[in-house]
Amino acid sequence: MADKSGAASGQNPAATEKIKNIKELATTLEELRGRGQSIVQCHGVFDLLHPGHIRHLAEGKRQGDILVVTITADKHVNKGPGRPAFTQALRAETLAALESVDYVAINDTSSALEAIKLLRPDVFVKGSDYVDPDDDITGKIVEESEAVTAIGGRIHFTNDITFSSSSLINKNFLPFPQETEDWLKGFRQRRSDGDVLEAFNAISSLNVLVLGEAIIDEYVFCSGLGRSSKDPVLAFLHESMEAVVGGSLAVANHLGDFCANIELVALQGEINSHEDMIRRSLHPNVTWHPVIHKNAPTIRKRRIVDEYTGTKMLELYYMDDGPLDPETEAAALKTIEKSLQKADVVIIADYGHGMMSQALIDLVTEKAKFLVVNTQANAGNRGLNTISKYTKADYVCLAGNEMDFETRMRHNGVQEKLVALAECIDCSRFTVTLGRFGTIHYKKDGEFIEAPALAPKVVDRVGAGDAVLAITGALVAVDTPWDIVALVGNAAGAEMVAELGNRRSLSKAGFFKHITALLK
Repeated sequence: MADKSGAASGQNPAATEKIKNIKELATTLEELRGRGQSIVQCHGVFDLLHPGHIRHLAEGKRQGDILVVTITADKHVNKGPGRPAFTQALRAETLAALESVDYVAINDTSSALEAIKLLRPDVFVKGSDYVDPDDDITGKIVEESEAVTAIGGRIHFTNDITFSSSSLINKNFLPFPQETEDWLKGFRQRRSDGDVLEAFNAISSLNVLVLGEAIIDEYVFCSGLGRSSKDPVLAFLHESMEAVVGGSLAVANHLGDFCANIELVALQGEINSHEDMIRRSLHPNVTWHPVIHKNAPTIRKRRIVDEYTGTKMLELYYMDDGPLDPETEAAALKTIEKSLQKADVVIIADYGHGMMSQALIDLVTEKAKFLVVNTQANAGNRGLNTISKYTKADYVCLAGNEMDFETRMRHNGVQEKLVALAECIDCSRFTVTLGRFGTIHYKKDGEFIEAPALAPKVVDRVGAGDAVLAITGALVAVDTPWDIVALVGNAAGAEMVAELGNRRSLSKAGFFKHITALLK
């Protein structure tokens, strides 16, 4: 059980007395400041308390009279699925047990800025790894420094031994199976997080065009009531509903934080268009050019979900996947042709629901500078939407079952299927996602690279393929080494399956923190 500060009750009462709600703590500090005492603030995750942390806090205490530690709330810890290893309540209690720490508060925002403005420290203490702001991909240290200066305080950088909680957790807590740990160990010997950052920087100047159907993913949460008394059906009580953007909208959003400009040509229904929701949900860096499907709704896929277990029990499609009328197709061709002129990369997210006509396919395969394609197999297209619709591409990213639909090779090995897949389309590079078995990557020169899954838990598989398609498509377009493509793609998939659908998109800063944590 936890109190309103998030601290675990009944555990080490002397320590938990130091844990305060952050607004209450602001009042306490104002009283102490009025008595002439100076306030020092440290901020961080403190997921696994180690000697480096203890020395950091001790030096911080020496900078003033009262040492306050604010910790990042669980929901804002960007170190990948399965992190933090310890809840905010346990992390707060552990810190409060230290003699050097006077107060602990859980910060419920994504950065320390609001905590700084609220607590108004005389000294804000950071570790030596933040001395050079160029090393901070989030840019937060500059903002924090400006916030501290604005309230009349100063920043102090400690300079003592440093350890990494992520490294210690990776080495001692084994968040993954041994074979995954072995793969990551080999990657760490070849590459650093700096190599991944270099790859991210290489795609930062890309102009990307995304094509495909707009989809609204709906989740209706219910609790079971039992068998109906009159009919042989199960009855459920409606509890709540949530809707998020999916399909090509999600693909575009995933790249919004990584690339210079994203243009999106997406099929939108004339009926029940959900236009306001779509516009609100798109990343600011995405420019949307809707293709209006006349007399049809914007595609919705509604999942009926048991609230207690998270099990999906039924899926309903709301769509008209008939072909585009000639007028709409002509307008789409005109819009796409204009966007193609400045696009460095074109990503087609083809869900088989009516947008990608043969004329559109022919235009893009002929004129795209670098073409990335996914043809998704789903209940709505019944396996009829396969990659052989496209005569050529520069990179194809498919799920294992989508490869199976194309090759019709049920019992053959994955590598054999991939070789056969490469005969179906003029393309030199392929990625196939295999769920819990990770991914396999293939170049027509015969090189295969296999990489394990990086998801310690799976909440919902919807949307994972969209994230993998988006980020690997951009990386392959700039000739990123395959092992980096594999790591980043699998980490992107892991982030998505840890949450419901496309509740959020990849962010460059948060995602890089996840990668860095994996490589410690």
